[in-house]
Amino acid sequence: MATEPSTSAPASPAAVAGGDDSLEPWSARVRTLTRLGRHREALALLRHGDPSPPPHALALPAAVISCAKLHLASGVAQIHALAAKRGLLPSSDAYLLSALLSSYSRLRLLPLARQLLDELPLASTPPATARTAFNSLISGCALHGVPAGCFSLFRLMRVAAGVRFDAVTLLALVPVAPLGIVPQLHALAARSGLAANTSVANCLVSVYARGGGGGASLARQVFEEMPRASRDLVSWNAVISAHAQNGLAVEAVELYRRMRGPEGGGVEPDAVTLVGVLSSCAHTGARRVGLDVERYVRDTIPGFRDNLPLCNALINFHARCGSLAQAQELFDEMPERSVVSWTALIIGYGMHGQGDIAVDLFETMVSEATAPDSVAMVGLLSACSHAGMYDEGRKYFSTMERDYCLRPKLEHYTCMVDLLGRAGRLDEARELIASMPMAADGAVWGALLGACKIHKHVEMGEEAFERVVSLEPANVGYYVLMANIYADAGQLDGVAKVRAAMRRRGLRKEPGCSYVEHKGKVHLFMADDHSHPQARRIYELVVELERMVKEKTGGDVVEERAEKAVAEAAAVPLVGFHSEKLAVAFGLLNTEAGSEIVVIKNLRVCGDCHSFLKTVSELTNRAFLVRDASRFHRFENGACSCRDYW
Repeated sequence: MATEPSTSAPASPAAVAGGDDSLEPWSARVRTLTRLGRHREALALLRHGDPSPPPHALALPAAVISCAKLHLASGVAQIHALAAKRGLLPSSDAYLLSALLSSYSRLRLLPLARQLLDELPLASTPPATARTAFNSLISGCALHGVPAGCFSLFRLMRVAAGVRFDAVTLLALVPVAPLGIVPQLHALAARSGLAANTSVANCLVSVYARGGGGGASLARQVFEEMPRASRDLVSWNAVISAHAQNGLAVEAVELYRRMRGPEGGGVEPDAVTLVGVLSSCAHTGARRVGLDVERYVRDTIPGFRDNLPLCNALINFHARCGSLAQAQELFDEMPERSVVSWTALIIGYGMHGQGDIAVDLFETMVSEATAPDSVAMVGLLSACSHAGMYDEGRKYFSTMERDYCLRPKLEHYTCMVDLLGRAGRLDEARELIASMPMAADGAVWGALLGACKIHKHVEMGEEAFERVVSLEPANVGYYVLMANIYADAGQLDGVAKVRAAMRRRGLRKEPGCSYVEHKGKVHLFMADDHSHPQARRIYELVVELERMVKEKTGGDVVEERAEKAVAEAAAVPLVGFHSEKLAVAFGLLNTEAGSEIVVIKNLRVCGDCHSFLKTVSELTNRAFLVRDASRFHRFENGACSCRDYW
């Protein structure tokens, strides 16, 4: 964001000579009234004060500022004329010059500001005065969104006038610079020694963050190069937000941990920090950190329920980390709600497969005169999709433009293709893609490919795969989906073809991982992972549970596998165990009977593990809450909350 033009400047000769004590009393009062924001009184006093002697030099800049605050362009022009008549301009009073330039800029009178700058005799003007003049006009151009004017003046300042820039110059230029120009300004700042300036570094971090994932790494580099002692709250907020907003949630949470430790130097987080961290905790499922943040909020921010962004972030965190009851409780306690508040809860219920409640919430929101936005509609359509509510989803999609003046975007079409595909209406989903007013992106074709996997439709899957890899050739998930479609159909040559394509492109399947938080520690498990200290007991329990599941479901017991698990010195580690089975076994070994076991998984739960966890929940009389890549599954009493629709 562009900063407003600065009105600070080197003190005028009059101030240096005598200070406020030497001013006529009424002129000093003009300046004081301006400082207090009582601009009309300041101008009235200037107009009706003692006319002899004429107003002191320091009263005029204050009067200029008051005119600008009151949008009195004619008043600024009159004071400008008076100052020129008294010989105070163009260069003898830097404070007055800065006030005029800033005021003209504030009033969008940039041509008049430029004319005043052009009248400045640069050869005889003190460098500090010239720099202040250029900075005022550059800041004005930045404030009013004229970046070309900013950089034209910057070139004039450095080349023609030979005036050195300072931190104020950079703080005006960097926010309005095209992203490709920011590294050049960064290099100039480094060469001039200004990159270590806290305000300049903070500005660079914030602007780099707008550049996507790559920008986040540059923002991190600037932050790490800052002296630790100069990192303030703005610095930490900027770098945490840079990562949180670019999907680098793990890094954002780690930065927060550093901030709260010795490296933070005692800097305390504020609401901006906490919103970014809670968003990242929601994304990664970092429940322990998120709950620590909530405790901090409740202990240090008594009126946090009045802070909409913070309350919304807490609702989103609880909803996405499996605590719907807490999310609902926070929502009910809010004195005021925004569309973001409603959307967070709608999405939460949708992720838990409770589409009927999500629809009821949406209807209540509309009845309370809160208009849905594009994100709310995505949440609603996604909730309908996860719950198999075809008719409701179709209705809301077809009426969103008429009823809510929201034209469907790519993300809404993605939801509808997903909804139709999950419901087995693949031809209808394909027709919807063909009717789209814009070209389908990878997410749309990916939704169709996922539906083809569910319903084992090879031919349409091949079309969707061909389209999606042309758009996102490096997304390994699509290759895995297509390989699984071929495998389900028994087409091993197709599987080999997909794997060959992955090798050609240097792609590897993302390893599945799951984690459980227990007693303040995160226990991470990979597929076939034997690194955990309790690995032996975990594998023995999984094998025993598999035996019990097979007995209950009437399958054959794999005795050889069980024997290997309990052997004293097995030469070859057991293989074929998905990470969620290991995580659940760890939870059963280490938690109290009756308590819920929460597992966070990075990939979609497979059918085998889904059936396994349903049966184990009944056999052990325990509840398992598993968040996979797209939704929650609550396994309890032999059933899953998704009703086998996922």
